[in-house]
This record gives sequence, structure tokens and C-alpha cells, in this order.
Amino acid sequence: MMVARRRTTRITVDSGRGVFMISVAAELAEMHPQTLRMYEQRGLICPQRSPKGTRLYSQTDVDRLRRIQEMTTELGLNLAGVERVLALEEQLEATRRQLEQLEQQSSEARAEMEIELAAAQRTLRGELVPLERRSTDVVRAADFRRQRRS
Repeated sequence: MMVARRRTTRITVDSGRGVFMISVAAELAEMHPQTLRMYEQRGLICPQRSPKGTRLYSQTDVDRLRRIQEMTTELGLNLAGVERVLALEEQLEATRRQLEQLEQQSSEARAEMEIELAAAQRTLRGELVPLERRSTDVVRAADFRRQRRS
């Protein structure tokens, strides 16, 4: 007697790729398909479209729909409030990305400055001396000698 073995095939799809039709997306987000159409009209969600014009929702869209559902049911926000929260979150994310970019530029500039400073110190080693023992201030050696004489 031969036993049939079941094979499971796993397919991974980019979370931003539209793969769910409106009925499936509505079921996954636990809402009525008409609600999804209304959210699209308000600009809260922007599903992709198939070549024939069918709405195709991604996993990212479904997650956003669940988030909207959470804000309206659990937090009691109306759709205008949801729109404002989502806009502020997008603005915050853009600011975070800009801050990361500025931090990277600052880090690169600091590293470049340290290299240039080290090169300048090597070049001027004989001409610069510390002003005081524990100080990081430096003066030209000639000025230091003149200062000590007087």
C-alpha cells in the first residue's frame, strides 16, 4: 500500500506587491469591501491596479487597514483624525530619515576633519607647542619662546 505524501510549497511575496483582491483584503482586515472603497476615496489607502483595473491590495495595505480599524474602533478617532495621525506619522518618518542622513554626513565630515587635523599636526609638529601642560590649546613655537622671555 502506497501512502501519498503531501508537499508544501512556500511562496514569498514582497509585502508591497498587490496580490489580494478587494474581497480577500476586506476579509483579512475584518471589514466590508465598501469600507475599503470609501478609504480609497478618502486617500487613506491606495491599492495597486491590475491591467484590467481590479484593485490589488498588498500585505502592507492590509496592515494599514488594520491600523485604521484600530484607530477608529479602539481609540475612537473619526476618519479626519485618522488622516491627521497618518499624515503626522509620514512626516515623522521623513524627518527621521533626514536626521539619519544628517548624522551620516556629520560623521563623515568629522572623520574627514580628524584626518586633516592629524595631517596638519604632523606638518606643523616642530612649529606648534602646547600652551599649558594639560591644555589642548597650541601656539606657534616662536610666539611661545617670546612669551617665556618676557
